Amino acid sequence: MIPRYTLAGMRETWSDRARFEAMLRVEIAVARAQARHGQLPPGAAEAIAARARVDVDRIAELERTTEHDVIAFVSQVAETVGPEGRFLHLGLTSSDVLDTGLALQCRAAADRLLGDLDAAIEVVVRRAREHAGTVMMGRTHSVHAEPTTFGAKLAGWAFELDRDRARIRAAADDLATGKLSGPVGTYGHVDPEIEAEVMAELGLAADPVSTQVVQRDRHAAFLAAVAVTGGSVERFATEIRNLQHTEIGEVQEPFRAGQKGSSAMPHKRNPIVSERLAGLARLLRGYAQAALEDQALWHERDISHSSVERVALPDATTLLDYMLVTFTALVEGLVVRPERMRENIQRGLGLHASGRVLLALVEQAGLSREDAYAVVQRNALRAADERRPLADLLALDPAARALSPESLAACFDDAPLLRHVPAIIERLDRLKRADRPRGGTA
Repeated sequence: MIPRYTLAGMRETWSDRARFEAMLRVEIAVARAQARHGQLPPGAAEAIAARARVDVDRIAELERTTEHDVIAFVSQVAETVGPEGRFLHLGLTSSDVLDTGLALQCRAAADRLLGDLDAAIEVVVRRAREHAGTVMMGRTHSVHAEPTTFGAKLAGWAFELDRDRARIRAAADDLATGKLSGPVGTYGHVDPEIEAEVMAELGLAADPVSTQVVQRDRHAAFLAAVAVTGGSVERFATEIRNLQHTEIGEVQEPFRAGQKGSSAMPHKRNPIVSERLAGLARLLRGYAQAALEDQALWHERDISHSSVERVALPDATTLLDYMLVTFTALVEGLVVRPERMRENIQRGLGLHASGRVLLALVEQAGLSREDAYAVVQRNALRAADERRPLADLLALDPAARALSPESLAACFDDAPLLRHVPAIIERLDRLKRADRPRGGTA
């Protein structure tokens, strides 16, 4: 991923050094298990664990000759070990080390994403509570519907992020799977007991039936969860963009001193962060699609998935890391304008009360639903066309006079519509019980 969208922690998680260090953890764990089973001479595993070192530049130098990164890795590490280096990688095939090491890296990346989600949820919940009573117009089809509160809107975001957190955790747990079953998954050279001990030491599950590789449905599910989470961020960012429209103006992205919105128009204060987040979510969906394509490998394995994963897994997790951190800062600094929310409700001329007038005409005046609908609709359309308050027109309509002035006025009191919002906000307490990420590292 380009530096613009890469945060330091995730960059290190996917660095070449981190990749080879994860592979070395696998190799050392295998040597220890083999030594316990008497498959290595005394002292060999200890020598490997004590002296094995990764030299990324030397691996790159060897790979220019071998055209095989695992062979170059094994050769380089063996150089650092000395004579006992000949017992490194004993009985293993490349994918044993690659897939198991990749599982360690993916777990580290997932733990970082889970931490990002924890932080995002915390901020969204806090701002939801802050604006629990900040009344605004709810919109469907981009048209005024009925009032809600900004806090209720944010509460929905918090619970969606919590579902994203659960999806990523579940997919990451499933992906935290390694294998040492050899070239076609039959344990031709390494016993299942060795695999079980190694995976236990690494904190991974052993794939119950692998081929030469861990099957790629696990990786596809993980990147799908990443993409869905990106879609959530995009949804929230799109809402911020819409609410920042000049004609709406109910929220604004933070705008720091010295920031400029346009080279030609000094007045511009554009929702550039939200637009950026929406754009990056498209990339995540593309990476998820690529991961889905990786599932159908030929026979026990081909290599078509490898080049895809070298790009898709680091890039997708790096992007989502950036997106979540950026979104958290955006919500933290979001400028909320309650006065503009009230103004927009008033500009709606009371049309949002049409449903309550309809019910009152049916329940209190005895009109049929069809007749009541016709009465309210013709006055609502006229109110919108003539820019006159709906209540005023209804008061002049003989068909609506079956309602008393008090009953008609009550239809335009928004408070009853919002009486259950406090109960919605209280549900945020459930998020406190969410599990914390496991904190594994690669």
